[in-house]
Amino acid sequence: MIYIFIVLLFITGLYCLLATFNLMRLLIALELLIKAATLLLIYAGFTSQHLALAQSMVITLIVIEVVVMVVAAGIVLGIHNCTGKLNTKNIREMKG
Repeated sequence: MIYIFIVLLFITGLYCLLATFNLMRLLIALELLIKAATLLLIYAGFTSQHLALAQSMVITLIVIEVVVMVVAAGIVLGIHNCTGKLNTKNIREMKG
């Protein structure tokens, strides 16, 4: 039953990633994809009886995820300060 939720979460994140041009929505879609991968790691560790290994991998993934999201949010804020918009089509107008 949990694998259906993982697949739906992954499909939702992938759809949001492909369907939107807003940079903040892209970050949220990336977050959904990472959460699906996290749940998949926990489920795989539970079914293979290696839960401690899966938990350590998930903690490492969460730390990497936080760093990536902070850097990406900083880039998005920089783009917003430069262009005044969060649309990906406006990034082409930036020069410098």
